[in-house]
This record gives sequence, C-alpha cells and structure tokens, in this order.
Amino acid sequence: MVLCNMEVFYIFVSFILSKVWILCTLVIEVCASFHSKISCSLPGESIRGYLSRPGDIIIGGTFPIHLDRLYYGFNFTSKPLELQCQTSQFSPEYYQTMQAFVFAVDQINADLELLPNITLGFQILDTCISIRRAMLGVLWMLSERQETTPNFRCQEGAPLGGIVGESGSTQSILMAQILGLYRYPQISYFATSSILSNRNLFPSFFRTIPSDELQMKGLAQLVSHFGWSWVGVVVSNDDYGQYGIQVVKQELSSSGVCIAFIEKILTGETNKNAPDIVQVIKRSTAKVVVAIASDPDFVMVVEELVMQNLTGIIWVASEGWATSTLLSDKRFQKVLVGTIGFAIHGGKVPGFTTYLSGLHPLKDLNDSFLREFWEKTFSCKWNSGQRIGNSSIQGCTGDEQLEADAFGENHRVSLNVYTAVYAIAWALQHLLYDKLGTDLFHHGNCPSMSSFQPWQLFYYIKNVNFKTKDGRRLFFNSKGNPPAIYDIVNWQVNAKGALEQVVVGSYDLNTTDGNPLKVDSATITWANKEDGKKIPLSKCSPSCPSGYRMVAVPGKPPCCYECAPCPQGQISNQTDAVECLPCSWDTWPNLHQDRCLPRPTEFLSYRDPLGYSLAATAVFSSLITLVILGVFYFFKKTPIVRANNYSLSCLLLLSLFLCFLCSLGFIGYPKPAQCLLRQVAFGMVFALCISCVLAKTITVVIAFNATKPGSRLRKWSGIKVSYCVIVFCVIIQIGICTVWLLFYPPFSELDNDNQQGVIIINCNEGSPTAFWCMLGYLGLLASISFIVAFLARRLPDSFNEAKLITFSMLAFLSVWVSFIPAYLSARGMYTVAMEVFAILSSSWAMVVCIFVPKCFIVIFRPNKNAREHLMSKGRSRK
Repeated sequence: MVLCNMEVFYIFVSFILSKVWILCTLVIEVCASFHSKISCSLPGESIRGYLSRPGDIIIGGTFPIHLDRLYYGFNFTSKPLELQCQTSQFSPEYYQTMQAFVFAVDQINADLELLPNITLGFQILDTCISIRRAMLGVLWMLSERQETTPNFRCQEGAPLGGIVGESGSTQSILMAQILGLYRYPQISYFATSSILSNRNLFPSFFRTIPSDELQMKGLAQLVSHFGWSWVGVVVSNDDYGQYGIQVVKQELSSSGVCIAFIEKILTGETNKNAPDIVQVIKRSTAKVVVAIASDPDFVMVVEELVMQNLTGIIWVASEGWATSTLLSDKRFQKVLVGTIGFAIHGGKVPGFTTYLSGLHPLKDLNDSFLREFWEKTFSCKWNSGQRIGNSSIQGCTGDEQLEADAFGENHRVSLNVYTAVYAIAWALQHLLYDKLGTDLFHHGNCPSMSSFQPWQLFYYIKNVNFKTKDGRRLFFNSKGNPPAIYDIVNWQVNAKGALEQVVVGSYDLNTTDGNPLKVDSATITWANKEDGKKIPLSKCSPSCPSGYRMVAVPGKPPCCYECAPCPQGQISNQTDAVECLPCSWDTWPNLHQDRCLPRPTEFLSYRDPLGYSLAATAVFSSLITLVILGVFYFFKKTPIVRANNYSLSCLLLLSLFLCFLCSLGFIGYPKPAQCLLRQVAFGMVFALCISCVLAKTITVVIAFNATKPGSRLRKWSGIKVSYCVIVFCVIIQIGICTVWLLFYPPFSELDNDNQQGVIIINCNEGSPTAFWCMLGYLGLLASISFIVAFLARRLPDSFNEAKLITFSMLAFLSVWVSFIPAYLSARGMYTVAMEVFAILSSSWAMVVCIFVPKCFIVIFRPNKNAREHLMSKGRSRK
C-alpha cells in the first residue's frame, strides 16, 4: 500500500518536473529570441518633441515647429548626442499650421456624417527642418515604438491612415521614398519640388500645394510682365532650391530674361554664407533678385542685408517665404518693403481663428509646444512670475489673452494642412462605407476599420474629389498635384507701420481666358525712393530709344547690349527694338528714325527756280535765233550773207531754234509720251544742226578748191552737195533712233534708290547703249566738222567761215565732253538739268561763234558789208 503511494508520488513529481522543464525551455527560447532581436537591431534615438492622441484610426503629421536644431561637433571618440531642436527658433507660424491639423481632426470627429462612429487620432512630430528628424518621425509612426524598428510594426494598435507632411521638399522626398515602399499615402502641405510629381519614384505622394514647375513658370512670367530683363537669383541649397532653379532658368531664358548671378544659401553653415551672398548682390547691377528659399533659410540673408544696409532691391519671392511671419518683423522693413511674389492661395477656415484665440497652456497640459507659443507671443517666460536674467523679460502669468485679430481670417499654409486632413478623411469615408468596395478589391473582401491596407486607402485618395470649406474643389491629378492657383502679394507698410502682404493679383492656370497672370499694378508699392508707384528698372544696359536697335556685345549675355542707330531707310518706333523695320518704298524715316514719312517727289519742274530759269533761257535763246534769222532774211542780198551760203545758214538757224526749244521737253513732269520723244527729238535736231555745220564747212572747202584751174571739184560746188550731206548724216541718226524706239523705248519711272529719302520721277532711257550711241554719233559729226574746219582755216577770209566753225565745234565738243562726267555723277533732277544746260550751252556756242560776228557787221558795220571790202580783204590775204 505504501509502495503504491510512493509510486504515485514519484509519478506526480516527475510530471511536475517535466512541465517545469518545458516551461523553462520556453522561457529560455523566448529570452534568446528577444536577445537575438536586440542584438540585431540598429542603434536608434528616442523620439522627443511630439504630440499624440489615441483614436480608431491614426493620422500622422510632421511640422517644423522649431526652425533650427542644435549643432554638435563629431569627434568620433564618444557616442554622438541625440538631435535636439533649438528652442530659441520657435515658429508661431508653423505652430498655427500644426493647430490647423488638430482643428481639422476635432471637426471631423464632431461631424456626424463624415466617418460616423470612428474617432481619428494623431501623431505629430516636430522635425526642426531636419532630414534626420523627418526620417525618425516616419519610422516612429510606422513601427509605433519609441525606439524605431525599420520594417517592423511592433504593436497591434490603431492603423495608420496616412501622413500629412512635410513642409520642406528635401524632407518630403526622403519621407516619400520610405512611405512609397509600403504604399502609405502621404499628403504634403508645403513641399513644391517638381521631382515629387514623378510617380515612378514617389507612387504614394500627394500634395495640397501646386508643383514648383508651375510656380517657376509663373515667376518667370511675373518678371517679364514688369519688363525686368536683368535679375539675380538666390536659392536654398536643397531640393526645393535646386529643382526650382532648373525650371526658372529655362523659363527666364525663354522669356528673354538674363540671369546676372546665381547664389546658393548653404544651409549646412551656421551663417548660411549670407555675407558672401550680400556682397555679390552689392556688386551686381541687377536691381531685381528672385529668391527661391524657405523663410528659415532666407532669414539669415535678410539679417545680413540689414547689417550692411543694402536697400532698394526688389525681391521676387517664391511661395516659400512670400507670406512669412518670421520675415515680416519690423526690423526687416527697410530691405523687404516692395517685395512681390507668389503666395499660396489663401482662404478662410471657418471657426479656426476662434479656435486659436481659445488656446491656453493651462487647458491643454499635453501640448508642450503651447507653452513655447505663449512665451513667443507675449515675450515672457514661464518661471513663476520672476524676472529672468534681463529685466525686460517678464514672467508668464497665464492671464494674457490671445486676440483673434492677431491670427487674421485669411489662412494659407494652415488651409493646406486643413485640406490635407480632410482629403484623408474623405478617402477613409469612401473606403469604409463604399458599397462598391467588394468589387474593387481581390476576393471581394470589403475593408474594415481594423483590417484595411494602406494601398487600399491610396486608391481612394487618388480619386478623392470634394468641396473645401472655402468653396474650392479639391482633387488630385495623375501626378498627385491639386488645381494650381496662387495669390500675388506685395509687401507694403500698413497704417500701423508694420509689414503686411497685400494681394495684388493672381496666377490661375484654370482660367478660361488664356491669361493666367493678372496683376493690378496700381495697387503695388515699390521700393523706389523717387516714386513708389513707378515700376523700377532692372537692365544690364540702358534702354535703346526709338531710332536705335540693340546690338549684342560678344562675350556678354544677350541682355547686355549696345545701342546702334538704325541703318538708313529703316526705323524703330519702340524702345529696345531688336531689329529696325524698313520703310515702304514710298516713305522715308524722319530725322530721329522713329517713324516713316511720305517721300517727297523730285523732278525738274517749271515751279522750281532751276526749272523756270532754264525754261526762260531756252525760250529767250530761241527768240534770239529767230531774230538772227530775221536779220539774215532782211539782209539776204548783202554780200556777207550771200557769201556764207544763205540757204544753209537759214536751215542752220532753224535747227538751232529747234535745239533751244527741244530743251523744254526735259522740263516738267516726265509723262510717258514726253519720255518717249525728248531724247529722240534732241538727237534728231542736233544731228540736223551739226550736219548743216558740216555741210557749210564742206561747201567752203569745195568752193575755194573749185576755183583752181583744172579742178574736178567744180561739178560738186552746187547746193545739192550740201543737202546730200545733210540728208545722209541725218538718216543715220534716224536709223539709230528708230531702232531705239522699236526695241528699247524710254519710259517714265519712279526711282527711290539713287537718292535717299526722295522719289525721283524721271525718264528711264530704256537702253543706255542706244542713248550713248545717239550721243556718240553727234560727237562724231562734231569731230568731223571740227577737223574739216580746222584744215580749211587758212583759206581767204572773204568767204571763209572755217575759223568760226572751228571755234564753234571746239566749244560744242568741250561742252559735251564735260557733260559726260557731270551727267554720270549727278542725281535726280540735276541729271536732267545738266543735259538741258549742255543743250543750251552747245547751241549758244554755235550761235555766238558762227552768227553773232556776221550780225554785228551787218547791223553795226554796214561799211564792211560791201563787195569791194570783201574782195580787197581777200586779196590782201593772198
């Protein structure tokens, strides 16, 4: 019996020991597993500076509540200190944007229609504008542990619906790369880099602010709108600045704007190389500088501008600082007044201002940032009311009151945050309550509040479309961007002496009139000491006035040019003309070459002094010829008239009469009939005239040689020989003129090439060759007459005209030889005047040399007009 009891006891003990052994083994395995996990984990940092609230679904948010971090040196001999935010750089502006996140969550939780029976919670982290903090924040929200564990979700708590953040593009890019791996939706409220639109790199990224690509195009259009062609560019040395400058350079270049300099704000340096940037701006002639940066990066540059007292620069602001509260401080007024730039489209968030004014540190003890906000707003310290160090710093009492007017009614970044939270909420609404969900996802499993996957929510955020509280409709395009609209703001000093951003226009790519940029220039105030309403100039070279054109200078940008006068015959009727425009054929530039005037017409008119002088001379000369002809007719039986071949003399006088009259055909408006006949008439009449002279010379030679005994010339001494010579010589000229008229007839033309600024109405000779052949033939006849007369000069003087003919032909040839270079060098009506003068001069040469001596003897020396006197004179010569 005892033995049996002992056996039972041993069996029981053995059973207990076996169970204990199994339990110990399990404990050892668990401990080993836990130790293995600890030994394989990466070193991390504890999460500080956050705000959280539990809920059925969690929404994450990252905000740069502090604008800088503490910098530590790394000597690699001890463990680096954990990253800490710099409390002196607290940003009330970004704290308000964070409160917009909390306000939106509270509103959604109170809404009975949006996500009913579901409470949203949140996790908010202060990133201090640090990439490191942004990465830690993402891992913290994904793993739900203070010590972040990549790729592990260590607690079975409320699911993470999405993350609203970050403000900076560089931080957002890093966050989007991590969140994109798990397809967690991310909606940024202030990251504008165009690279974030790349769906291959960032598949789950969205934003409630337009892409930089659109903003930079708008900035370039804004610069061109005000006529600035020489600008500097300052950018932050991060993704926001680098991608921004790529787009803005291209857009400015295509708009004809040149960049004077590009300076990068080195965010890794304590002073952000601000002194070097300001020195570059000082040395540059550019009066407009485009600044693509966030306000925490740009504030160091502005502080350096104040220190060096550099004013008068027009700053063109990107949306990163265009409405910055940090830069609106009164001490920056003298350097930033007149700034113009793009701002996030503002709108009203109903109830948000009242919500902000109701904040108090004693009401919300969990919000550690609220105490800092209170200290920054009221310039006090929470230290039991005691004075801290400097006697000017008071202790915070909690009795201070936040005024609603301090926050304003028009919110920008806060509205983007508010809208981003609502976008996630509406996506959750459709995800959880959409009856079509069973058809959208695999196996028809409808997602529940605790089991939905981030990629499922991503589908609904991509297709979200709702109306915001300010009346706008929000949706995302295929690249995750919202409808693009910006406000254009101008920094002005208000009645209280503070800087404020006044909306002076808009840039709306959804407009239907094709003009997205609208600016009310009358409401803009510039940093212009002379006239605050006058648009400042920013050019590399001074403007070229009307009448000049821009000429590129080798080795310099296209905007650096020289002004050159327009070439003759061209004008420029605007400033900074690239090319001069030629005037039409019937117009000519004025003295300043800024407009075309009708060209004056020019021809040898009877109204011109030169025209009516030559016409009067021609008429008078023809009358003198008729008078001489009358004298010869009246004294035709006197010896001196009869001795000089009366019939030929009369024919010669008639031809000279026609020579004087034919010059009138060259005066007056050149009509087609006049052009056709005037040169032909001149050639024919002069051919007749010189032929008569040649016939008279030949007659004299034959007459004196026929009196010699046995001379065979006696049968040629009759009048028929003279007429045959005349007819023969004239027929040749008729042949030349006939060919000319048949094949190359002269015509009337308007010549605007030979004389600048004047339309010359003249007769085109049709064929210059025919004209010079006609004129050359006259020269040939005159030369033959001169030679024959010169050889007969020694014959007896009683009946001899050879000497007179010699002088007349010598004068004739001299006139026409001189005429050739004068005719070729003259222009316009002076060409015609030269020919008329040559006609009159050569005709007068024959009248004076041949007929005036005879008329003088006949009229004033009648005693010498006797046969005895002529015979005695002839004998004395022998």
